[in-house]
Amino acid sequence: MTRLPAALTFAEAAPALVALQGALAQAPAGAPCEIDAADLAAFDTSAIAVLLQVRREAQQRGLAFAVRNPPAKLRQLAALYGVEDLLALEPEAAAA
Repeated sequence: MTRLPAALTFAEAAPALVALQGALAQAPAGAPCEIDAADLAAFDTSAIAVLLQVRREAQQRGLAFAVRNPPAKLRQLAALYGVEDLLALEPEAAAA
């Protein structure tokens, strides 16, 4: 599982995409592409764009794609743009 950085705004988008593409390129054949968003604290729509690009590349390689531990604000932003299903956002954990 590959982790997103704490900040993923326009300024960090290009290096984050390169890092995610590198992790994707090194993934074993058939392994799912899982992105851990637990550390993501500061982000903008660039985070959505980066995740969509990685999803496209994972699909081209025939790999499953999912975003794990998405913060609530990322979930809200994805819903605003209508891409929450495309990003395969992990469901929120049920309150205990």
